[in-house]
Amino acid sequence: MANTNRAVVRTAIHQRIRRKVKGSTDRPRLAIYRSLNHIYAQVIDDRQGQTLVSASSTEKELRGNTGGNLDAARRIGQAIAERALAKGIEQVVFDRGGYLYHGRIKALTDAARAAGLNKNEVAAAEEEQPEAAAPEATEEKKPRKKKSKE
Repeated sequence: MANTNRAVVRTAIHQRIRRKVKGSTDRPRLAIYRSLNHIYAQVIDDRQGQTLVSASSTEKELRGNTGGNLDAARRIGQAIAERALAKGIEQVVFDRGGYLYHGRIKALTDAARAAGLNKNEVAAAEEEQPEAAAPEATEEKKPRKKKSKE
């Protein structure tokens, strides 16, 4: 029978992701942890086993009304990007931590990209958006033919 405990399922997904996603000195891993009330981000060099930069919604200067919403995730994304760039880190590998790439996780990574991390990914995303919008505009809806009753 499948396991329905969310924490166990997320841990299994995270372990499966971690087999593929590894941080190096050149391109460390941006690991994200999301709790109900807060969000945490760390830039980790897995080869040395060191946390290079971290930011969380529990820090006094980053704390808002609540740490468990999209605004907090955007603040943390901006802060982690600024701190990483100050340390000379421009490229990271995003580790979503077993969470879906949606909501607070997506807001944090988008804010980090907008603040300067992984500049080439932002440029690639901007190039894809106009191409995706063009085919939708050219398609015209054709009227359906009515079936005659016989």
